[in-house]
Amino acid sequence: MRFSGILFDLDGTLLDTLPDLADAANAMRRDMGLPPIAEDIIGTYVGKGVEQLVIRTLSHEGAAANVDMVMRGLARYQDHYRALNGQRSHLYTGVLEGLQAFRDQGARLAVVTNKGTEFTAPLLRQKGLDGYFDAVVCGDTCARKKPDPMPLLHACDLLGTSPAGTLFIGDSINDALAANAAGMRVLALPYGYNEGRPVQSLPVDAIVDSLVEAAQWAADATSQTEHA
Repeated sequence: MRFSGILFDLDGTLLDTLPDLADAANAMRRDMGLPPIAEDIIGTYVGKGVEQLVIRTLSHEGAAANVDMVMRGLARYQDHYRALNGQRSHLYTGVLEGLQAFRDQGARLAVVTNKGTEFTAPLLRQKGLDGYFDAVVCGDTCARKKPDPMPLLHACDLLGTSPAGTLFIGDSINDALAANAAGMRVLALPYGYNEGRPVQSLPVDAIVDSLVEAAQWAADATSQTEHA
């Protein structure tokens, strides 16, 4: 069958946003009298939304952050990220070409991210991506975030596609689990943020090197089905 809908994760899939996320996290830690953390370590804390990023970053030394500390840290992080959002983030190689290839296949496209709407919309505009998508589902759009399937199913509703006819492309365990629970085919990219785990461990249909390769995989899957 032809995939009528393609869903994409944002951070670690379309954009390398880690530099800005790490800068904001370390600015928050500095405000709270804590030393900075290496960017690659902060990358292992990315994926389950801003609240979990703040909790993990504040608990880096081993002691669990209390509720007051988390609330203060979240406010400081959001202030810093609001100012830094997009400054050092950049598109991964092949993203624009891959998005265009999917559009050429006649698919409707959507972003499904755990990032809040406040940060997602301006980031997509700033990087010239907003015109590619028919829908955007953010971390505060639904009652639950990935790895729950709810945001993916909501994106299907917005696109008018069925889960079985929709392909999800991401980079982490949250993406894989959400797609599997939603009954979608799922591809993983190897260059994102999988909480420090090897991408080869993900329960996905295939690992592809770029969005261009993902579009070719989708075209090949369609061709194989049509000729079956």
